[in-house]
Amino acid sequence: MSYLLAIDQGTTSSRAILFRPSGDIVAQVQREFRQIYPNPGWVEHDPMDIWKSQLAVLKKLVRNHPDEAKKIAGVGITNQRETTVVWHRKTGKPIYNAIVWQDRRTESLCQGLRERGLEQSVRDKTGLRLDAYFSATKIRWILDTVPDAQAMAERGELMFGTIDTWLIWKLTKGQRFLTDVSNASRTMLWNIHTHQWDASLLNALNIPASILPEVQPSSADFGHTDERVLGHRWPIGGVAGDQQSAMFGQTCFEAGHAKNTYGTGCFMLSHTGNKGVPSANGLLTTRLAQWGDTPSYALEGSVFMGGAVVQWLRDGLKAIKSSSQVEALAQTVPDSGGVVLVPAFTGLGAPYWKPNAHGSLVGLSRGTTMGHVARAALESIALQSAALLQAMNQDAHDSHAPTIYELRVDGGACVNNFLMQIQADLLGIPVIRPRVIETTALGVAYLAGLHTGVFTDLNELKAHWQIERSFEPQWSRDQAAAKMAQWERAVATLDTH
Repeated sequence: MSYLLAIDQGTTSSRAILFRPSGDIVAQVQREFRQIYPNPGWVEHDPMDIWKSQLAVLKKLVRNHPDEAKKIAGVGITNQRETTVVWHRKTGKPIYNAIVWQDRRTESLCQGLRERGLEQSVRDKTGLRLDAYFSATKIRWILDTVPDAQAMAERGELMFGTIDTWLIWKLTKGQRFLTDVSNASRTMLWNIHTHQWDASLLNALNIPASILPEVQPSSADFGHTDERVLGHRWPIGGVAGDQQSAMFGQTCFEAGHAKNTYGTGCFMLSHTGNKGVPSANGLLTTRLAQWGDTPSYALEGSVFMGGAVVQWLRDGLKAIKSSSQVEALAQTVPDSGGVVLVPAFTGLGAPYWKPNAHGSLVGLSRGTTMGHVARAALESIALQSAALLQAMNQDAHDSHAPTIYELRVDGGACVNNFLMQIQADLLGIPVIRPRVIETTALGVAYLAGLHTGVFTDLNELKAHWQIERSFEPQWSRDQAAAKMAQWERAVATLDTH
C-alpha cells in the first residue's frame, strides 16, 4: 500500500492530509495562523507563520503515522491563490509580509494602469480583470514600498512566489524555484495562450523577469522534500491553486464539467476545453491544472459571501448559536415570504462586479420572522451561484462550447441538504455531492499520484470518484425564473456609493 500526502495551505489555516490512492482519508492535521490587518482593506500574512504552521502539521502527521510516512509515494501542494511573497535569494528572508488575495491596497495602482489603456491587453493575455485581487500589483507595491527593493530585484537578488512557490522553495531547502500553470495564470503576468511570462506586461509594471519562478505543468517534477526538513525524501509531484485542484479532485476533466466550492465564499469553475473562452459576462478565463502536454481552460466566477452569510446570522444577528442550526431555522417557513437578502458585505463579485455595493435586506413585512431571514440567507448563496452558472452558459453558448449539464459540489457548506436542493431547483440541473468532499486536497494528491506512477491515467481517477447524493431539480423553470428575477431586482437597487 502506498499513500499520497496533500499539503493544503489555505487563507486561515495550514493542513496536511494523508490519502489512500482510493481517495479515502487516512489522517489529517490542521493549524490556524495569524491574520494581519494593518489598515482597512489590507490583509497580510507573515510568510514565516505560514511556513511554521505548515511544517508543524506535517511533522505531527509524520509523528502520528510513522509507518504510513515511509510509504508516501508522492506529495501534492495546493494553496490560497494570488497571495504574494517576495524574499531575498541569499538570506531566504521575506522582505515584506505576504499580501493576501483579499487585500485591496493596490486599487489605485490598478486605476493607473486602466488610465494607461492596459485593461483590454490584460484581459486578452491573462484572461483576468485588471484588479487588485491578483499578484502583479501586489509585487509592484512591495517593490515601491520596501527601501532598495527595486534595485535589489534588478540585481537579481529577489524572488517572487505565490504560496506554492514559497513552500516548494522551503521544502526543498532552496533547491527548486517553481510554480505551476494554474497558479501562474492568477498573477496577471502570465500569458495563458502563449504559456509564458508576458514581457510587455512585465515592462508595463517594471517588474524584472529574474524574480519570477519557472512554470511547469501541474503534474510534474517539483523536486523532493529535503530529509533535513521532515526526515523523508518524498517526490513533490503535484501543484495547483486551490480552486483548480478542487476541479481536478472532482474529476472535471472534460468540457461541460463544472464544480462549485461552498466555503466562506463560493468559487465556480466550468471546463471549456483546450482553448480559453473569453467572457462577455463578467467571468474570468483561467488555466486548469495540467496533466500531460495539453492545456485546458475554465471560466471562473467568485461569490464573495457564501458560508460567511451563515456566520453573519450567527455572529452578527445572533439568530443561531451554531452554523449547523441554520437549516432547521430556514425550514420553519415554507418560503422566504418575499424577503431577499443581497449579502454585498464586501461588494458583489462576478458576474456583477460591484466593489462598492452595500448589502441589503428587502421585502420585509410585519409577518417576517427570523426563519424567513435565515431562508433568504441560504437562498442568497444559491442565487449568487445560479447567476454565475447562467453567465457561464451564456459565454459557452456564444463560443460554441458545451453548456453545463450538472454541478459537482464541495466545500463545508455543501453538507447542507436544504441549500443543495435550492441550488438544484434554481439551476434546473442535478447538483452532485461526492463521497469525499475534501476535493481541494484530493486534487493535488491525484496530480502527485499521476506523476509518481500510482495512477496510469485519468480514467483510473474517474473510477475512484463516487456520488454520495444527487439533488434533482423539483421546481418548474417558471418558478426558478421568477425567483431569479426577484433576486436581480434586489441587486439592481443596491447602494453603490
